[in-house]
Amino acid sequence: MAYAEQEMLDKVWLHLKVDTGNRDILEGGNLLESKDPAATPLAGPKEKCLAEIELLRLELELLQEKLHAQATDSLLIVLQGLDASGKDGTVRKVFDGVNPQGVTVEGFRAPTEEELKHDFLWRVHSRTPYKGAITIFNRSHYEDLIVPCAYRTRTKEELHRIRDEIEHFEALLQANGTRIVRIFLNISKQEQTRRFLERIEIEKKHWKFSAADLVTREHWSDFQRAYSQVISATSDRHRPWHIVPSDHKWYRDWAIMSLVVRELRDMDPHYPTKVIDGVEQLAAQLRSELGT
Repeated sequence: MAYAEQEMLDKVWLHLKVDTGNRDILEGGNLLESKDPAATPLAGPKEKCLAEIELLRLELELLQEKLHAQATDSLLIVLQGLDASGKDGTVRKVFDGVNPQGVTVEGFRAPTEEELKHDFLWRVHSRTPYKGAITIFNRSHYEDLIVPCAYRTRTKEELHRIRDEIEHFEALLQANGTRIVRIFLNISKQEQTRRFLERIEIEKKHWKFSAADLVTREHWSDFQRAYSQVISATSDRHRPWHIVPSDHKWYRDWAIMSLVVRELRDMDPHYPTKVIDGVEQLAAQLRSELGT
């Protein structure tokens, strides 16, 4: 079977990545101004990309099965984005068809009363992937950096401490065989308006809508600045972020699937070699039961 060319996956990875920034978290606030949420870089026509998505899906299923069987490494995918940016849709579209035994999805809402009694990473660590698994964080520990950046509720020193704790936490995961892919779903305010309106006007989508979303929307520019600052302050050559234009859902799915397949290819999982004692005798016994 002809899978996607490695050169194309590398180009997508390179084009969307952010691997340099400003360590001062109160700087770098204009990063997203140069990113077009409606762009479709490196993609061909929509129909061609939809066909490529299906090929990528087949390879993703195979790589995920090998990763699960080998059970030595794991993959953590961090999805961040504003309300209606497509985090839930990404999980459904990209991971449709993979073995649910080896994939988990974890969502992080406002901390509970119990969670607030602990450090902010306490609720996160137990939900990271076990060896052989892929885990998707629908929002993540970065909320503890983004929200105070947006509302300016912490000092620069406090924000830098949180940033450093996140980096130490991720270094611990990586040292134990967990690859981390960090993705920001970038949508325009106009597209967010369309998606909110759809949730209000279509009855079966009412459950997706919360009045709190409109309150957060009033701080659009604050969150654009905060995401720019956090991505800039936590990106480097070894730990890049990827900013994915997400106004077009088909492009979002194509780009993210390309990023995930590329990462899994680089991990190069294999089916484990297992020696079965007395394999010939066991096979003969089973064949005799079948009368062959």
